[in-house]
Formats: sequence, C-alpha cells, structure tokens
Amino acid sequence: MSTSRSALSTDLEASTLRKLQAWIIPFVFVLMVIALPDRINIGFAALTMNKNLAITGQQFGLLSGIFFWGYFIFEIPSNLLMHKVGARIWIARILISWGIVAMLEDVRVLVDCSGSRRSAL
Repeated sequence: MSTSRSALSTDLEASTLRKLQAWIIPFVFVLMVIALPDRINIGFAALTMNKNLAITGQQFGLLSGIFFWGYFIFEIPSNLLMHKVGARIWIARILISWGIVAMLEDVRVLVDCSGSRRSAL
C-alpha cells in the first residue's frame, strides 16, 4: 500500500513540476527580457548624465550601487506592508507619493529658474 502511495506522490510531484515549469520558465524569461532594456538605459543615461552632473564613471558606479542597496534594503519591508494593507492601497500610495515628489521637483525647478518663491506659486 505504501509503495502505491509513494508512486502516486512521485507522479503527482512530477506532473506538478512539469506544469509549473511550463508556466514559470516562459514568464521569467519574459521578465528578464523586459528588465534588460532597463539595465541598458542606465548605461545610456550615464553618457550624458555624467557630464551634466560633473561626475566620473567611478562615481556614477558608486551612486548606482547606493541606489541598489537602498532598493534591496527597503524592498522586503515594502512587500510585507503591501501584504498587510493590500496591493490596491499600496500601489495607490506609491502613485500618490511619486506624484507629490514630481510636483515638488517642478516647484523646485521653478524656484531655481526664477530666483524667487512668488513666481513659483
């Protein structure tokens, strides 16, 4: 009796693995193909950004590494909070936060260009 259960369990595991591989491997491949241009864009951005910011290639590499570590450190707590509050609310919070940051950046640019706060508001 135990032999038939172990054979059934092995067949079920093999079937499940085949089904998962048929769905997961192509999906991960598509994600990697999508992520590649993002990585390439960072290199293209460095071509002009280094001159504009007056930084060297080494400094750009260091700044990119700092960005990566910040992303790495905050990604797990962010996902835990998303699980706790729900994806809809968490993604809405991210969109609103980025919108506020973008608006504040525009105000900062206006203030820098005009030299006074009155014209920015």
